[in-house]
Amino acid sequence: MNHSIVRYILGVVLKIEGGLLLLPCIISVIYQEQVGLYYLATGIVTFLIGFVISMKKPLQNLFSLREGCFSTALSWIVMSLVGAIPFFVAGEIPNYLDAVFETASGFTTTGASILSDVEALSHTALFWRSFTHWIGGMGVLVFLLAVIPMSGGGSINLMRAESPGPSVGKLVPKMKDSARILYYIYLGMTGIEFLFLALGGMPVFDSITITFGTAGTGGFGVLNSSCAAYTPYQQWVITIFMILFGVNFNVYFLLLFRKFKEAFSSEEVKWYFLIIGVSTAAIAAQLIYHAVAAGEAIRGALFQVASVMTTTGFATMDFNTWGTTSKVIMVLIMMIGACAGSTGGGIKVSRILLLLKSVKKEMVSFVHPKSVRKIMLDKKVVEHEVIRSTNVFFVTYAMIFIISLIFISFEGRDLITSFTSVAATLGNVGPGLGDVGPTGNYAFFHPFSKIVLIFDMIAGRLELFPMLMLFSPVAWKVGILHKKKEFLAKKG
Repeated sequence: MNHSIVRYILGVVLKIEGGLLLLPCIISVIYQEQVGLYYLATGIVTFLIGFVISMKKPLQNLFSLREGCFSTALSWIVMSLVGAIPFFVAGEIPNYLDAVFETASGFTTTGASILSDVEALSHTALFWRSFTHWIGGMGVLVFLLAVIPMSGGGSINLMRAESPGPSVGKLVPKMKDSARILYYIYLGMTGIEFLFLALGGMPVFDSITITFGTAGTGGFGVLNSSCAAYTPYQQWVITIFMILFGVNFNVYFLLLFRKFKEAFSSEEVKWYFLIIGVSTAAIAAQLIYHAVAAGEAIRGALFQVASVMTTTGFATMDFNTWGTTSKVIMVLIMMIGACAGSTGGGIKVSRILLLLKSVKKEMVSFVHPKSVRKIMLDKKVVEHEVIRSTNVFFVTYAMIFIISLIFISFEGRDLITSFTSVAATLGNVGPGLGDVGPTGNYAFFHPFSKIVLIFDMIAGRLELFPMLMLFSPVAWKVGILHKKKEFLAKKG
């Protein structure tokens, strides 16, 4: 394994995070809060450590998917550990593990919180808390690719390890340009939502933080009521942009370059909107049946469906009190998630489509054993490698889910709370049902359970395998043997 490139990437990531930690200091100056000094000190120290680590550049920028997975997993773990320091040293989250939980939840755009009184935090902490969503939404390593060119296919391996979806490709020939285009789209959509919210009467600070949470599909709010206190107009704006940020960003690229036919022919996006529409109609109908006004029922149902489907986690209603049918729908769309190539989490609509198409293919083969059928998506043949990786993903997802659920169940809590806490963290949703519903939080969990859920959040955000690679003896053994060969080669 190319240890030097892994070390170098970790150093650059620390420098980036150190620089980003300085932004909350501006908020502390505006609101005259002394806690900004902790962010300043943490940022400077983090940047200096990153500078020292990355001072010696690697001889080769070429690295395989293994190095990409190691770099990505270690980067996200380190980011969470460092990003939690200001919360802890400032005393706003007195327990360091809780601070790491909150920060990991932020960077992974999960939105699961251990805080019962969000409004007690300083503006500086609230800004950093929401800003972690925006950083993690597109991915800090995608940003790194826009700055540092990797040779010989290394870029695609790094992007593949961090980006969501069954397959990752280039928008344009150069991966560096692809990363830049993604960030231009991300920045543009972020700016537009901020303007709509600010012009709609939302306070500027709220507009910024809510936009960060929506863009990253994270869900950290600045009010204890999440988004319930905002006006219907503001809720509609948030709803629309949650849905838009859950769409595959490749569609926006195609629209940007006027390839409308290709953009509107995406099967995944069509099914994404269909699932949202059907789920909203079913839940709204049940709410209306229980004497909720039609306008409020439609707005509330669409907001919550969009929030859970895109794995954002904002709330305007306590869906914990809804009927059984509505709660089942919410859990199902919680696990499905948004589109591949979006900032949303979950299994992804495209994987569900591929799984269903695979089942259909097998059923046809029973009737016509000699028939040769190809699985098609967007009128293109899906490569066997993509189908294989999708099937492996489902098996791995189920394995991690079951093991995590067993670990969490040791606490002896009810099944709904245990099941949805794992589903909500592994799917990067945030709120679940039971004690972890929209009005609850994760503070009551035992430290061991919190570590399990932190693992689930990061694993879910990184599509499972980069985190699993850290626990693979084979991967480490290969790395050690490679390092031994390098040492012997230098020695003569």
